[in-house]
Amino acid sequence: MKKKEIKILLVDDEPDILEIVGFNLSQEGYKIYTASNGREAIAVAKKEKPHLIILDVMMPEMDGMEACEIIRKTPELSQTIVTFLTARNEDYSQVAGFDAGADDYIAKPIKPKLLVSKVKALLRRFQESVVVSENISVGPIEINREEYKIMVSGKEIILPRKEFELFYLLASKPGKVFKRDEILDKVWGNEVIVGGRTIDVHIRKLREKIGEDFFKTIKGVGYKFEL
Repeated sequence: MKKKEIKILLVDDEPDILEIVGFNLSQEGYKIYTASNGREAIAVAKKEKPHLIILDVMMPEMDGMEACEIIRKTPELSQTIVTFLTARNEDYSQVAGFDAGADDYIAKPIKPKLLVSKVKALLRRFQESVVVSENISVGPIEINREEYKIMVSGKEIILPRKEFELFYLLASKPGKVFKRDEILDKVWGNEVIVGGRTIDVHIRKLREKIGEDFFKTIKGVGYKFEL
């Protein structure tokens, strides 16, 4: 996919941030859209279907966390990458961000060149995942890679992008223990820096949605999928 075909939605209530970030990303050739609050962001996202959404947390009318949760429940945005870009860099805020369905969490202030590098890394993961289209059928579970759809005993379950990719990875080899470093590399990529508890948060969400017994923790090593 060419850069000029990639759509990025910037969401922030500070015009200066939209201008600076938008300028640097548009200089890279990306097509940029903007919104000043969560409610407006959802409307623009549904209309334009961006490949990446960069969200602030603290905004009027609807904050970024609530907007992210709604985006993650919107089927036509199932493949959209969402990252927070915010001055809220406390651990609990990052955990809340991943709980809401974010793929990454970037703290302000950040130098424009570093932000552009992070955006490129996120988009690389998107393009790599699009290439892989093998479907999986294991036990009562069917995973459609192209449509980002999961059926468990005939019931459809919608997962945010990173939860889906983590589940797909584990289910691709039932019984195999995936080390934490391997999971981070294959799901998030070496280029993207995420918190140490990111995997744990996503596993917890998968257990809630798919079933507690499918996911086994191997202490000090990683996780595996079992039927």
